[in-house]
Amino acid sequence: MNHLEISLPRKLTNQLLHLAQLSPEAEVCGLIGADSNGMPVSCYPISNSAKTPKNRFLLEAGQQIAAMKQMRDKGESLFAIYHSHPDTPAVPSATDIEQASYPEALHLIISLNTKGVLELRGFKITGQTVTEAVLNLIEA
Repeated sequence: MNHLEISLPRKLTNQLLHLAQLSPEAEVCGLIGADSNGMPVSCYPISNSAKTPKNRFLLEAGQQIAAMKQMRDKGESLFAIYHSHPDTPAVPSATDIEQASYPEALHLIISLNTKGVLELRGFKITGQTVTEAVLNLIEA
């Protein structure tokens, strides 16, 4: 079995958890950019334009394009796509797997549904194959 380990800066992780807490009624979403060494460094929150944001996310197209341009201008690459699950565990739903269109990107999912404890998990999604990553928090 493939073993995937990812280092995430604690500050970036705290930012993602905070964004999810600010929106307990709807999924938050956005992109994470990585520097030239592949280290995640920037968070790009993007509006959720899904028709049912309580249980789906859809990156607002114009903001996604603007975030990708900002990343490129800063010499960053796409590291991860993140979203939250207000009422379900931090695992990819069938829809998350079906709609995953960036196989090189990590998918970070934040759950608010773990008895008052926030949960953050990461997955690589390639076609129908889902591989969970071990997330290591680091001081950056």
